[in-house]
Amino acid sequence: MAFFARFFPCLFLLLSMPLQSAEQASIGRAPAVLSEPSYRFDSAEQHGFVVTVLAKGLQRSFGMVFLPDGDLLVSERGGQLRVIHDATGAAPRLDPQPVAGVPALPVPYRNGGLHDLALHPDFARNHWLYFTYNKGEPEVTVSAGQRPRSAVSLMRGRYAEGALTEVEELFVAPFGGTSGSRLVFAADGSIFLSTGAPFADDAQKLDNVYGKVLHLNDDGTVAAGNPFAGRSDALPGIYSYGHRDQLGLTIHPATGTLLAAEHGPNGGDEVNVILPGRNYGWPVYSFGRNYDGKRLSALPVVDGIEQPLVVWSPSIAPSGLLVYTGERFPAWKGNLFVGSARRGEIDRTGGLERVVLNENLEDIRRETLLTELHQRVRDVRQGPDGLLYVLTDGDEFAVLRLSPD
Repeated sequence: MAFFARFFPCLFLLLSMPLQSAEQASIGRAPAVLSEPSYRFDSAEQHGFVVTVLAKGLQRSFGMVFLPDGDLLVSERGGQLRVIHDATGAAPRLDPQPVAGVPALPVPYRNGGLHDLALHPDFARNHWLYFTYNKGEPEVTVSAGQRPRSAVSLMRGRYAEGALTEVEELFVAPFGGTSGSRLVFAADGSIFLSTGAPFADDAQKLDNVYGKVLHLNDDGTVAAGNPFAGRSDALPGIYSYGHRDQLGLTIHPATGTLLAAEHGPNGGDEVNVILPGRNYGWPVYSFGRNYDGKRLSALPVVDGIEQPLVVWSPSIAPSGLLVYTGERFPAWKGNLFVGSARRGEIDRTGGLERVVLNENLEDIRRETLLTELHQRVRDVRQGPDGLLYVLTDGDEFAVLRLSPD
């Protein structure tokens, strides 16, 4: 062996290396820690902003909504609601006690548990807080080897002084989906609710609610004027279909346009303009590839399939979605912000995507923010103070506030 080492050093090195484990090494960065109370950043158009850590240690956080007094409600997929008092002020404080009165939800699995939050447009008078969740299928009914399913559900309760009362279930789908859900109120007080169908062909079937955007009244009944109302082969609550996994939903405040952020598989993440009765392609047409790299479709779109407003490849794992309208970041006014859990299938590479749109909602410029923090961004909201608030669900489960430097 000494002879080989002297005259064939490269061969000797190869022969000396241990065989690689059959299991691929862990892909991604080491766990990220938000060790400082604040961080300073620059950006292409808003030069100088500060990211302040308001709270950490939430449990599988998913959604958030501001109350009129500046407190912030945060949903935890474990089934609890948390309150950050004075979230818009100088001394934000995470209440150690969860909101009382939240009904007991099944132990979450996959995307089970509590999801999105929204206030009724007349919240100041009626105090209705709406939330979506995945109701878990009782495991005793699941056959051996079958993964428990869940059912997307919509509930509401009256929120006041840290407690929910008069909680009621407004809408429950049949068991079948395991994706997340978002909800947003339209100007007329009706509700748009997103569902997913990432691993089946349910998105193309009009006899189920998965892979759809639904349009409901604020009491959970079907809204009037839906595109498939009156058809015997379709559910009347469906507004659009052909969606994979929609974890961002908002209404453009200036135009009233309904926008949804949708996960592709490996690439092909999208922001879509949601129009009534339209087909968005999944799983027949996609800009993404399968997780093994193979193409899913020869063409990403064809006649009769809606093209996305924005598309990403590689993937960004999109989540919360908003159009900024405040005055605190004048250079960002009118920009679209999209949360990102990770980029290119690499863990701890998430951040906040900023997309500059023209007056026709066409994509003209993009920038990625906050990647240096290595957080999974799950939601983004504009506060009543005109600042941006970001929710993460990675190692720290934190709430961050963006303000001008």
